[in-house]
Amino acid sequence: MHLAARVAEAGCAHDVHDHDLPPDRNQAILEAAKQVGSLLKRQGHPFALAGSVAVYAHGGPRNLQHDADFCIRPEDADLVAATLTEAGLQVFTPPEDWLLKAKCLGQDIDLIFELAHQPVTAELLERAEELSVDSVHMPVLTATDLMHSLLAAFSEHHCDFGAVLPIARTLREKVDWERVRRSCGDAPMPDAFLYLLERLQVIAPRREDP
Repeated sequence: MHLAARVAEAGCAHDVHDHDLPPDRNQAILEAAKQVGSLLKRQGHPFALAGSVAVYAHGGPRNLQHDADFCIRPEDADLVAATLTEAGLQVFTPPEDWLLKAKCLGQDIDLIFELAHQPVTAELLERAEELSVDSVHMPVLTATDLMHSLLAAFSEHHCDFGAVLPIARTLREKVDWERVRRSCGDAPMPDAFLYLLERLQVIAPRREDP
């Protein structure tokens, strides 16, 4: 059966009516993530789920944000866009040059090819874990890579510790915190957040070099 027809039957084409959507926003975002993840898997595109849906897949709260995020390699962006367009999704090129945007089930999908100010690499995607996302298995960023991406996004203009703190509490046993420290280097905002986690006894204090 043609790919677009299969996806249309699953309700992922862009002309889905509102009454076909799940009854709440969190479930709608999950359904959209499942549909897009299934499409990418079927076509063999390397990818990994990121963002709040990835946090949920790792056992975090079902308090999803505004969209579903997927990491893809920069060199795969055109092929991924073609796959989604063929399946009936609307794909947009925003002013930002580090992602594509799409619509599925009325929800926003971000296709990110630059994460934490660095291009998405094959190594990052190969580290991804196969996890269940509301019963659909797909590659998900490791908790360590996920936490690094959240901390690396902190800046003087965007520094919402309150949003990331509950995620850190939930994922703390799955995160390699020393690797997060090394990845963030001496950037002041991530360093301040890690110090806050120490003071709250969420993580162990920084290990001193011998």
